Amino acid sequence: MDHFLYRDGVLHAEDVSIPDIARTVGTPFYVYSAATLRRHFQVFDEALAGMEHLICYAMKANSNVAVLKLMGDLGAGVDVVSGGEYLRAKAAGIPGERIVFSGVGKTRDEMRLALEGGIRQFNLESEPEMRALSEVATSLGVTAPVTVRVNPNVDAKTHEKIATGKSENKFGIPITRAREVYAEIADLPGLEVIGIDVHIGSQLTDLEPFRLAYQKVAELTQALREDGHTITRLDLGGGLGIPYERGNEAPPLPMEYGQVIRETVGDLGCEIEIEPGRLIAGNSGIMVSSVIYLKEGEGRDFLILDAAMNDLVRPSMYDAHHDIVPVFEPEPGVEQRPHDIVGPVCESGDTFAKARNLPPLGPNDLVAFRSAGAYGAVMASEYNSRPLIPEVLVDGDHFAVIRARPTYEEMIARDIVPEWL
Repeated sequence: MDHFLYRDGVLHAEDVSIPDIARTVGTPFYVYSAATLRRHFQVFDEALAGMEHLICYAMKANSNVAVLKLMGDLGAGVDVVSGGEYLRAKAAGIPGERIVFSGVGKTRDEMRLALEGGIRQFNLESEPEMRALSEVATSLGVTAPVTVRVNPNVDAKTHEKIATGKSENKFGIPITRAREVYAEIADLPGLEVIGIDVHIGSQLTDLEPFRLAYQKVAELTQALREDGHTITRLDLGGGLGIPYERGNEAPPLPMEYGQVIRETVGDLGCEIEIEPGRLIAGNSGIMVSSVIYLKEGEGRDFLILDAAMNDLVRPSMYDAHHDIVPVFEPEPGVEQRPHDIVGPVCESGDTFAKARNLPPLGPNDLVAFRSAGAYGAVMASEYNSRPLIPEVLVDGDHFAVIRARPTYEEMIARDIVPEWL
């Protein structure tokens, strides 16, 4: 579900027309729907109703402080994977007791930052990390609440670059070694075991991998309790997919996902944490771009846009699909032709789609990339010295720029030429 619909033949974000935003901020730009963000949080909240739970938005999907504040105001926690993300969460007003720190490479400085600023828990991913956290916490005279991320060796059946729960992935500790790892934590000063963490991947479109992983977590919970550990919290990760290609079979709904949680770990008396990112943010945003040229090639036509792979890297990195639609709705029956849709970056990989059918388009016409609210702006770069593009938030009939496009001068001024040159 999203709030990007045609009205009188013009694409709108809620009650704001996309051409109006384009005239104000220029293209390309991202625009997010507050109503969609709120609704996607609420469906997860409803899916876990009746269970003690906290929805920790995985902010790596979209870390704009305005988006984080909207999430925090709804009562969400956040899942962070760096010191910078931690500080963004705090800047958005999210208290430390609702911040979970994940990631395989937490530094001692990041540990200290979170311990001093307040943290709900650290999700530990290796023995060296837990020993380092013990030393940092002890030096500060505090106790760090921890879970261990276990790797259940479950195939998430997703793209290999976003699978995280198989034995060959870098994440977590093999679940077969969990009991000995928890025993070592119990002997380390400054650490307090509170639960278990698991996360098997992103963009999952099948519930069975979740079920298999959570069944293993349930068995581990019982075993760890028998060993004398207090397990009161289960962090079950995120990863539920979204429908990037309209017309294809939709992934499972959050309510169905919630039922899997109830059936596998619901009788353990644990508080449940989940960390959705893509499903909350993905369909809440679109990227809007203008046509620069229509170029006729040999055997194919190229639609050259002012957006590029540095603005939305997912198609280049993952061969990811985004529906691309004209902002002005074509008349019924208009002939559509295949186009290769590309950007101006000097790379053949700067291709968004091949042989994609579109109605006739020309210079300055607007197109929208759907389902671009997650892993779009956050993965953007300034490759080819192209400034980062604006982010806009719509709420009802008004909108605001929540990240401005830097000028070329601002971008270049960040470089420093040494005096000796």
